Amino acid sequence: MTDTVLAHEWAIRAVCFLGILVAMAVWEGMAPRRVRGFTRRARWPGNLGIVVLDTVAVRLVFPTTAVAFALEGERQGWGLLGRAGWPAWAALACSLAVLDLTIYLQHVMFHAVPLLWRLHRMHHADLDFDVTTGTRFHPGEIALSLIVKLAAIAALGAPALAVLIFEIVLNGTSMFNHGNVRLAPRADRWLRWLLVTPDMHRVHHSILPQETNSNFGFSLPWWDRLFGTYRGQPEAGHAGLTVGLPEFRAAKYLRLDWLLLQPFLGHARDTPLHARQSGTSGGSG
Repeated sequence: MTDTVLAHEWAIRAVCFLGILVAMAVWEGMAPRRVRGFTRRARWPGNLGIVVLDTVAVRLVFPTTAVAFALEGERQGWGLLGRAGWPAWAALACSLAVLDLTIYLQHVMFHAVPLLWRLHRMHHADLDFDVTTGTRFHPGEIALSLIVKLAAIAALGAPALAVLIFEIVLNGTSMFNHGNVRLAPRADRWLRWLLVTPDMHRVHHSILPQETNSNFGFSLPWWDRLFGTYRGQPEAGHAGLTVGLPEFRAAKYLRLDWLLLQPFLGHARDTPLHARQSGTSGGSG
């Protein structure tokens, strides 16, 4: 990992992001998995507008990126890997796996802690499920996620190259597994042993709490299987699955202003985990 590559980090990530976004949008148009309930014109300005705000907020609030932070860690010899002297390939593979596990655990916590759920529920309140749902995260959640990643990078001593690859893969797989795209059943069945597929992750966006609290993985599907949070298919099938949250069904909640306001609406007493335990049908209201 050189300073030259680091200097072009934003350009590399932007090209990858836009390339995957366009490719998934074309795929959705050619082979949709489900009939859209809302037009792209109704949903995409809010979903893509929040991406712009997230990017600006991170640049203004944080003096460093995760990749630059990792590069400084390499220079200083931070973390377990910095002291272990592992081969570069082993350090890279270990870092990718551990960082992905960190995001899985973080995702579970965002469902379990009421104040964190306030931020995360904006992602679940989308009334359709497509590639832009994978970009729809509140700036507060993005900021907390970056802090978690920086802590994991420092403790692990993850190489900067591994962090760059991880950031690109995380963004790319988030758009892929939120895609409204059709995969052949056999291809989906085999692929979900290696990668979280759209049919696997769509279950997580169900309005039913017991389905919302499953399939937390973004990239690797192994953590859900290992920790018992894997669910193969939705009860109503993918055609009959209702996505979103019961308390945010009005079309106005698709607008950018309402997306930003969602953490301040209602109460944060109930999370999806609490709803499942208590037998109720929704998340926080």
